[in-house]
Amino acid sequence: MNLYHPVQIGSYTSRGNLFLAPVAGYSDAAYRSICIDAGCDLAYTEMVSSEAITRDSAKTEALLQRAENETEFAVQLFGSNPDTMARAAVLVQKGWNPSIIDINCGCPVPKVIKTGAGSALMRDKVRLAAIVGAMHEAVSTPITVKIRLGWDDSAINYLDVAAAAVEAGAAALTLHARTREQGYSGRADRKAFYALAAVLPVPVFASGDLFSPEDARDILSGNAENSQPVAGVMFARGIMGDPFLFTKTRARLRGEDLPPMDSALRLETAHRHFLLSLRFYNEHTACVEFRKHACAYLKGIQHGAELRNLVVHCSNPPQYENFFATWKSWLETPPGN
Repeated sequence: MNLYHPVQIGSYTSRGNLFLAPVAGYSDAAYRSICIDAGCDLAYTEMVSSEAITRDSAKTEALLQRAENETEFAVQLFGSNPDTMARAAVLVQKGWNPSIIDINCGCPVPKVIKTGAGSALMRDKVRLAAIVGAMHEAVSTPITVKIRLGWDDSAINYLDVAAAAVEAGAAALTLHARTREQGYSGRADRKAFYALAAVLPVPVFASGDLFSPEDARDILSGNAENSQPVAGVMFARGIMGDPFLFTKTRARLRGEDLPPMDSALRLETAHRHFLLSLRFYNEHTACVEFRKHACAYLKGIQHGAELRNLVVHCSNPPQYENFFATWKSWLETPPGN
């Protein structure tokens, strides 16, 4: 079985089936660029407010900045009004020419849910279908939907919601196999991926608890009861600080030896990521925002705690350059030696 392969999503054909999820606060243009260089086949923007897009929000437009190596990318919108979502889709298609426009039906954050968007749409499949239909009619870009299992354990309705979305025109579905009530706790229900893939006529992508190449391989391998394999996987939390997961997963799916990923490569990638951030943000924002990325890169490495203590106090490029120089010197001669 060829586990690594392109996927047809409406009129769009992806390079492969390893995607970067729309992760709030992380999947900006700089990090998407890093992930693409590491082997990501399609990267999604952070979720973007349809209301803000139609109001010409400069802050929202910043979320749609595109890196030079992003020949393809996907934009995720959230909202609850079909007309507004359709108008936002038109503006996004015209202004940014994405490969896919995705609808967020999974965000569990209260401030999003109270507007009727995100996971709230799991409780209103009629409204979701109206949104999908309006967007599908308004643009030629394929419309996809990301959903959860349901609102809570008493309302597991992902099969019905997905069917309504596809009937309205959705070209693919991504399932985060947890309920809204679970948030990001507990374990994703992998059996749900197979159940959904078996009944939909469009590609299904798996999201949730993907932290290793083996996780992706196991999900894509399916099971004996699965008549239609999951089309691809979407990495989210597992990719934070580890863009190399794309490189390793692609090799694993191809049956190749895993390439070496040493500490020097991690340092070089983190440094390049920071320099990219300076291109997409003003200096202050780039320096503040990169602290969380730096801490993620440092997770699990020798003397990571000491380096984290340095980087959380960095507030300008010279301080970051000193941090990276210290990191490099400690790779060559660890402190205390």
